[in-house]
Parts: sequence; structure tokens; C-alpha cells
Amino acid sequence: MDRAPRPATGLRVESAGAVTTLTLDRPEKLNSLDRELSLALISAVEAVGRDPGCRCLVITGAGRAFCAGQYLGKKGEEELPEDVAQLIRERYTPLVVGLRGLRIPVLAAVNGLATGAGLSLALAADLRVCSDAAWFSCGFAQIGLVPDSGATYFLAHLLGPGRALHLALTGRRLTAEEAREEGLVSAVFAEATFRAQTEELAQWLAQGATAALGMTKRLIYDALDSSLEDQLDREARFQQEASQTEDFLEGLAAFRQHRPPHFTGG
Repeated sequence: MDRAPRPATGLRVESAGAVTTLTLDRPEKLNSLDRELSLALISAVEAVGRDPGCRCLVITGAGRAFCAGQYLGKKGEEELPEDVAQLIRERYTPLVVGLRGLRIPVLAAVNGLATGAGLSLALAADLRVCSDAAWFSCGFAQIGLVPDSGATYFLAHLLGPGRALHLALTGRRLTAEEAREEGLVSAVFAEATFRAQTEELAQWLAQGATAALGMTKRLIYDALDSSLEDQLDREARFQQEASQTEDFLEGLAAFRQHRPPHFTGG
């Protein structure tokens, strides 16, 4: 695919089949998030949620960074307002909630460094893969701030409080392999083949039984704060709903006919 011109917002939106890719495209700023880019991301995620033709969302970065987090400006330039809480509520809370609320798989393709709110953005995805050139850091403590944009929630649930605190308090950098070992990413791809392997995974997800995948997401996330009894009941209710879909009928037919299924997302 030819590279599209860089938009003023710093966000490229591209579609290939049933996969939509959002590329943070401010490489000279390490894809850090200013107001325009943050709001463009929120709008793009909302648009994906309304698009019945999109069955997988990929978020990645241009250049050598995935995302360096909130843009902090430079000397003589004021970017952070006095009301930082309002900034977070305006730019980050809707983005994280929107990503988690999508009923399709969300894949963070971490091509390079992911720090601060950039790490939070990656953690908000359902699946994360990275290039072997990528590295990760919580980073907030180094500038006297606390982790935000969901970082404390995601790290605590993924790593447990002890390991989450170690990363958050020390700001230690994790290499791609260390991130895989910790469980922050599920796969590490060679830099030379990263884009191709990510696209292959995204297309595979997009060909899945979309409704069932969306329900599976909700079940897994609900399980974090659910009792066993409540989760068993929730599984039964969701399974009833899944059994009424066209994809289930196709999956059952394919199973009986010993052929691969052709899911349509219905």
C-alpha cells in the first residue's frame, strides 16, 4: 500500500479488507500525543465502533516509536495546562474506554518505544505484539508524576501488584523479549518482518467469528472482578447468544463437513 500523505492531526487511518489501521504519524515527536492527535484517535475509535465492515483494529506508530506518551512541549512552549486532571478526562479516558468497549479485536502493533501514556495506549488493546526493536517504560516517576490513562489498572491486572509497582516506581526499561517474558506482549517479531507478520495476524483475527470474539472479550474482562458463580452464569448467557449467530451455524457446518469455516461476522 502506498504511504498516504501525513494528515494535520498526525493520525493516518487506513483500511485493508476488514482491518482498520490507525497509525500515529508524528515521528519527529516520537508520536507523542498532543491535543489534535488525541482527539483524532478518540474520533477514529468511535468511527470504527460504528463501522460494521471493520472486524479488527490495529494501532501502530510511524518511524522508530510507537508512542512516547503525552507531548510535554519544549522550552518556551507550554503544552500541559494547569488542570491536568481535565486533560486526562478529555483526551485519555474516552480513548481507553472506547478501545475497551469495541466488540472487535484490538491489536497494538508496537513498532518502537512505548512510554508513559504510550504504554497505557498499548495496554488498552486486547492483544499486543512488538518488534524486536521495541522497548517499554512506565516512565511517569522520572518526571514526578503518577501513572495514568489506565496504566495502574492494566499493569496491576497483567503483572500483579508487585511487578507492577517495580515497573512503575523504577521506570525500568523493558526490552521486547523482557516484555514478552513479563506478559506485556504475546509475541515478538523481527523488525524486518514486523509489518508483514502483524498484518497477517490482524487479517486472521478479522476472519474470525466476530460476535463470539467480542463476547469472549467481555467475558475475560468481566472475569477480573467476578465471582465464579457469576461468571458461570454469564458464560451460559453469552453462549446462548453466540449459539444463535450465523457464524455458529457456519462453524458447525464446517466442523461436520471437515472444512475450514468461512465466518462473516454475523
